[in-house]
Amino acid sequence: MDDTLFDHSFSLRRGLAAVWKSDPKLRSRPLAEFVVEYERLLEEIHPRVLRGQTTHAEARVERFRRLFEWAGSQRPEGEITRLSARYRTAYQSSRRAVEGAPALLRALHGRVTVGVVSNNHTVEQREKVRAIGIGGYLDFLLTSEDTGSEKPHPEIFRAALARVSASPEEAVMVGDNWPADIVGARALGIRSVWLNRRGVARPDRAPEVLELRSLRPTVAVRRSLLGEGPSRRRPNPP
Repeated sequence: MDDTLFDHSFSLRRGLAAVWKSDPKLRSRPLAEFVVEYERLLEEIHPRVLRGQTTHAEARVERFRRLFEWAGSQRPEGEITRLSARYRTAYQSSRRAVEGAPALLRALHGRVTVGVVSNNHTVEQREKVRAIGIGGYLDFLLTSEDTGSEKPHPEIFRAALARVSASPEEAVMVGDNWPADIVGARALGIRSVWLNRRGVARPDRAPEVLELRSLRPTVAVRRSLLGEGPSRRRPNPP
């Protein structure tokens, strides 16, 4: 879901920019460094949200507390809470789909069963689906909250397959997160497609894993996913 269909990175940067502009000490560091550190903290703290050890709101406040400490700018707890809320408001107001995602979902709709398998809370992900207007093209949404397991654990993938009575050989997993999406799906024998919009280095060779830099052009990507014709091997330029 996040950074495959919903452009989480765009909203995150917009939210962080709103906070970054509020403090001269933060602005002494490039915004790009601020974003990288926040993403690191997100990866570290988010699993505790999934396990129910903290709430989304509490986790955001903790991330910003640690982010300000990293930047050398101490803030009172109340101000950190206020700035966390500012981030959330900016994040929510800038929600959008990943470029090409709605058109691709329309092209796949009715041809195959399309579902979302996500490491997050169900209400959070349903709200994103609603915000970017793709609900009509999805057949199901399955979260780690629903299953009690997180990608790359095989149980969440098995639950998704069971939801539509499919075997691993009949499925395709498209995801941006190599460890969670690609490694997890491959372990179960599901054909995997890596959406690498940032153009980062490939974690391992895995020649059977198709790499996409974009979900456009729609027809070429659709053919790749469905194994239709010559576009399957390389729908996007490197």
